[in-house]
Amino acid sequence: MDASIIIQVVLLIIGFVFLIKGSDFFVDGASSIASLLKIPTIIVGLTIVAFGTSAPEAAVSITSSLTGNNAMAVSNVIGSNLFNILMVIGVSALLGDLLMEKSVLNKDLPFLVAITILFAAFILIGWNITNIEGIILLIILIAYVLYLIRSSKKSANANKVEKAKLSLPKSIIFIVVGLAGIILGGDLVVNSASDIAMALGMSETLVGLTIVAIGTSLPELVTSLTALKKGENQLVIGNVIGSNIFNILFVLGASSAISAIPLDSSLLIDVVFMLAVTILCFIFGKTQEKYDKKEGIILVALFIVYMAFAILRN
Repeated sequence: MDASIIIQVVLLIIGFVFLIKGSDFFVDGASSIASLLKIPTIIVGLTIVAFGTSAPEAAVSITSSLTGNNAMAVSNVIGSNLFNILMVIGVSALLGDLLMEKSVLNKDLPFLVAITILFAAFILIGWNITNIEGIILLIILIAYVLYLIRSSKKSANANKVEKAKLSLPKSIIFIVVGLAGIILGGDLVVNSASDIAMALGMSETLVGLTIVAIGTSLPELVTSLTALKKGENQLVIGNVIGSNIFNILFVLGASSAISAIPLDSSLLIDVVFMLAVTILCFIFGKTQEKYDKKEGIILVALFIVYMAFAILRN
């Protein structure tokens, strides 16, 4: 292997480490500040944690948009959302049944399906995501977060606030260090992945759908497996759904608001597959209000088949 490729692989790994640890620091700091400010736990889980675990995708996609690697911005979101549903939920379901909360099943999951359809429509209409469409996605995100805050205050759990793990100064330091790690990691991942792709003759889209998507989705996987180990099975579903919502509305919204994203029609299969998988996730949940081992096997098998297709297609 060429020495320059080895160097880029090392930089790619370092970038992923910065992304994962940066998002970990960010979530801890943000969660502690939320607790210190008496913000309900349910809001922290649905917003701060979801945003924190989506931060690597945001860093990579926004950096890609700023540097003109727009194909990676979209393929990273598609690949990440597929990985979250097929692997994070799939692997978690193999380890233990994932029960569904009524509110998630009746509100958040249908909302994810709706915005995935909107995302697919934006792409299929003109094979691009315009600045205006990006702004629309960001407006929908703001409305969704406001809705979560309003509805959570009405719930019985609204007064349940976790005790802060960190002091205010430490929380601020964790947030600053975390964001710095996320930004630096995102820059390293985009640059090194692009260089590796060119050196190996791979397309930017393939790298975004595979290497970058899996790497930036590791926080969701780690968070979900940790929650599963602690017996907080419902948090796994919330984490995945929340992260996928943030990926579409914030990551793509911010990226396309900065710079319109032209797309290639070769992404048609990936977009349709992401939409189909999201709808399948909804059907599985509605059928028995949980994900079990059988559904876990189906989801993981679908991911393996998709990865094989993506690699062979290149």
